[in-house]
This record gives sequence, C-alpha cells and structure tokens, in this order.
Amino acid sequence: MSSSAASPDQPPYKAIARVGDIPAGEGRTYEVAGRLVAVFFDGTGYHALDDLCPHMGASLGSGPFVDGVVTCPWHAWRFRACDGAWCDNEKLKVEVFPVRVVDNAIEVAVPAAGIRDRASEGHDGLSERPARWHGLTPSPRPG
Repeated sequence: MSSSAASPDQPPYKAIARVGDIPAGEGRTYEVAGRLVAVFFDGTGYHALDDLCPHMGASLGSGPFVDGVVTCPWHAWRFRACDGAWCDNEKLKVEVFPVRVVDNAIEVAVPAAGIRDRASEGHDGLSERPARWHGLTPSPRPG
C-alpha cells in the first residue's frame, strides 16, 4: 500500500494526484511511465495496480471498489488491491505498485512500459494479457 523510500532497483516515484482527489471507495486511472495505472483509496490508504483487466482489457480504475477488492466493470472479475490476486484463482494476478503520500501528493513507483520476461516473475506469460492477445480477436462484422 505505501512505502517510504525507493530501493535502488525500484523505479522512481511519480506524483499522480493530490490527497482528496480520489474519494474513499473509488479509483482513478493515470498514465505513469507509459502504462495505465489504477489507483484506489480505501479510506485510510492508497493502492495502485495495473489498470487492464487480464480477461478482456477493461479499465479496472472505473470498477467498483469495496472492502479492498476492485471489480472489473465489464465481466465482474474481482481483484484484491493489496496483492493484485484474482479472487477466484489467486495464481492469476495483476501487477501492483508501491504508493506513498509526500507533502499531500499521491506518488506511485511504476516500471516503464515494455516487454518483460514474465517467466522470471513466476507467470506463464499469458495471465496478464487481455484475451484479445490470446488469438481471440472478434471477427469483422458483416456490412
């Protein structure tokens, strides 16, 4: 949820909003380091995670946020904000990012966008990609 200082291998923190910009029980989406990041406020602290639902790519930042769980607005997949785990199968996760508040600014540390080695992070390389990347792109609609 929050961290006080960046470690040498952690990306730098970037201010994305001011305290009070995100109402309790809601989230907002911000672009940070070329990525979309959903930031939620639970009433006492802030949580940041990858904004894209791995199911179909919907924005998690616009989903309902209750009891530390964000629900995807498209198909109701639920993710815990504390660790990014899908509530129905904890092996599938969205990435979470450190958040801190400094001088009334909400700051997040997000690695730059780019291709990363998912296997080294314990992922199968598919679980965090929207379904359209699994070869499930819709057929063109008839004229």
